[in-house]
Amino acid sequence: MKIKLLTTALTLIGLGISSASVYAENLRFGYASNATPTVQAMKKFAELVEQKSKGDVTVTFFPDSQLGGEREMVELLQAGLLDMTKVSGGLMESFAPVYGVFSMPYLFDSQEHFYNVMDNPKITQPIYESSQGEGILGLTYYDSGARSFYTSDKIIRNVADLKGLKIRVMQSPTSIKMVKMLGGSPIAMGQADVYSSIQQGVLDGAENNEFALTIARHAEVAKHYSYDVHSRVPDIVLISKATMDRLSPDQRKAVQEAAKESTEFQKKAWTQAVNDAKTMSEKQFGVTFYYPDVTEFQAAVQPMYDELKSDPEKYKVYQAIRQQAESK
Repeated sequence: MKIKLLTTALTLIGLGISSASVYAENLRFGYASNATPTVQAMKKFAELVEQKSKGDVTVTFFPDSQLGGEREMVELLQAGLLDMTKVSGGLMESFAPVYGVFSMPYLFDSQEHFYNVMDNPKITQPIYESSQGEGILGLTYYDSGARSFYTSDKIIRNVADLKGLKIRVMQSPTSIKMVKMLGGSPIAMGQADVYSSIQQGVLDGAENNEFALTIARHAEVAKHYSYDVHSRVPDIVLISKATMDRLSPDQRKAVQEAAKESTEFQKKAWTQAVNDAKTMSEKQFGVTFYYPDVTEFQAAVQPMYDELKSDPEKYKVYQAIRQQAESK
């Protein structure tokens, strides 16, 4: 990792990106490959922060994993070689354990519930600040969609249908445990290998949002998508604490306002893009969508919530999230 950090530092220097002056800041923003609405939102952030700061804060992007995967980019923030990035909230559990609550299955009742929670600073701000000891801060969130199961052959209409199925999951202990409790056989692997693994029968299916069907073209090898909606893990926009501390009060305000406004932009773009992806999956690829009763699925994973009580910090966040749903 030290060699990679040094190489990256040399790359940045070679590109002519110098330390910011007293008056202006150029924020180095790296990110992995993402769905179009999220990329558009990051670019919107860059436009907004430049406008709000009257040109004092600009952004240079390093897109599509040029600087490594999401974990590597968080580590670059910690090392001071990158100012900002956008990563999955699931990954952040490795840097601040409280983020793990977002990976809990069937946590949110709906997209509306998810937005109500994520837009509530009383819930999210302590989470964003929980990683400051690691040198990183959360700025805002982006919608990364609802994850559901999709398969090549067997249709998932109930928990029994998952028994023995080899399902690709993210490299997340929570995701692995969830699939096991639902009777499946979780296989953690990188997204790049999923298509060929389903095609060759190494996997029976996977779990992801609708963009996996279109952008990753998994719809070519998996024709059954079951909306059990087991998770809504937010993406988190991060900034280096050292960078935030370096900004002037006005620059800091511009960054924070631009980040929040880019979230509102992304939410609208995301909803439309998801609808388009679903239509494309049905009409172009012949995918059939199913809507199982999730009550049985929720009951199967209840022991995970019983175990959560042993972690007071996470359980407190969980209770706040559930109270947000019940207060409607």
